[in-house]
Amino acid sequence: MPMADVPNIVPALPEVFLACVAMVLLMLGVFQRAVSPVQHAQTMRLISWLSIIALALTILLASSVTVGRISAFGGMFVNDPFALFFKVLAIGASAFALLISMGYLERQRIARFEYGILVLFATVGMMMMVSANDLISMYVGLELQSLALYVVAAFQRDDARSTEAGLKYFVLGALASGMLLYGSSLIYGFAGTTSFEVLAEVFAAADGAPSLGIVFGLVFVLAGLAFKVSAVPFHMWTPDVYEGAPTPVTAFFSIAPKIAAFGMMLRVLVGPFGDLVDQWQQIIWVVSVLSMLLGAFAAINQDNIKRLMAYSSIGHVGYALVGLTAGNAAGVQSVLVYMAIYVVMNLGAFACILCMKRADRMVERIDDLAGASKSHPMMAAALSVFMFSMAGIPPLAGFFGKLYVFKAAIDGGFYWLAVIGVVSSVVAAFYYLRIVKVMYFDKLSDPLDRARESALNVVMMLTGLAVLLFCLYPSPLLSGAQAAVAAIFGG
Repeated sequence: MPMADVPNIVPALPEVFLACVAMVLLMLGVFQRAVSPVQHAQTMRLISWLSIIALALTILLASSVTVGRISAFGGMFVNDPFALFFKVLAIGASAFALLISMGYLERQRIARFEYGILVLFATVGMMMMVSANDLISMYVGLELQSLALYVVAAFQRDDARSTEAGLKYFVLGALASGMLLYGSSLIYGFAGTTSFEVLAEVFAAADGAPSLGIVFGLVFVLAGLAFKVSAVPFHMWTPDVYEGAPTPVTAFFSIAPKIAAFGMMLRVLVGPFGDLVDQWQQIIWVVSVLSMLLGAFAAINQDNIKRLMAYSSIGHVGYALVGLTAGNAAGVQSVLVYMAIYVVMNLGAFACILCMKRADRMVERIDDLAGASKSHPMMAAALSVFMFSMAGIPPLAGFFGKLYVFKAAIDGGFYWLAVIGVVSSVVAAFYYLRIVKVMYFDKLSDPLDRARESALNVVMMLTGLAVLLFCLYPSPLLSGAQAAVAAIFGG
């Protein structure tokens, strides 16, 4: 009897490794038999540190197995420098999110070992999303990520706001997944395949405009993807979930899942639908403009800093989509650079927000930062750097991120898009600079507690230095983004 073909799992070895580690840690957590709050905290810290080590090993493994473009599982999974770029960002963001979470989980008495394991499973889903080479594998990766995120959004079960955040995210996320799946079914029905490579061949060989069914399917797929990156008009979940979820979860949501969703969106639009750029370019243009304007104007009256960061996140998605609108290699490269800078800025900003506590309880109002420059000079300086960078003030990293995407839009002939981006960036600078004004010029009344967590200080220092010194040594990021773009454009 002939032996069956054994699938080549080497391209997916990082995903397999991380999934196996997550299951082993799940069993380890179960058999720890923690009873008291102290034992729960010890188990949580053990699992979290082992999870961080596993994520670091996964980055090394992913870097070692990525040699050119290799596909697996019948072409449904692909490993290339483009996937590696987003995997390193997503895995690194997940590791840092775990690092800044441990102290918060202990203080809020929600130190349960499942948190780190859920982050690992979500990360496996993110890795599958950016390596998907088929509409089916893309959906499976997306749902693996989403199911874990629904749980961590409601991780603080005794808090009504956290429970509400998890429920809202679940209901709206299920709706978005349904739209994406419906769009995928339309594309399959009219194109006869779900493979990205075959779809690209079908559209390249077609004469004239695609059929109406393909266009409708693409619109539904774009709607589902826009929800995952929280772009307008599919942003409605973002402010409520960011405000209601535990602060470390909000930090995690704002970086890792967004990076993976952007990687998936870029691979879908540039890969199988690259020849239909005229069909999706106008959609991305409108979504980008709406996201930038809403992010700029809706955050002005916010007094909750987590809610402000939610609208800021929507605005940054709009800026990143400016580069995608160009539809060429330079535009996609600008998106990669922008998202990498965005991850560093947001991670540092949330590390500062996690220092906002009074009487050992978290506070979230912007007014609570009044006079922080006197009581917490280092935290105030770091948060000022991140706010200036998000506003796009030179020579910080955020300025160069916006410079790259606006330049790509201008080179592509989208002058009005770049103008709207600059105007919305100027408007958004108001609420970023308002935070700096509150910290440095408002009167100190009730000071915040001293930050005692070394992990938060380390993250603030590392991200702050990266934002400050990016202008001196941008070549590693630029060359990595260039290699990633060459992988999907065949250059």
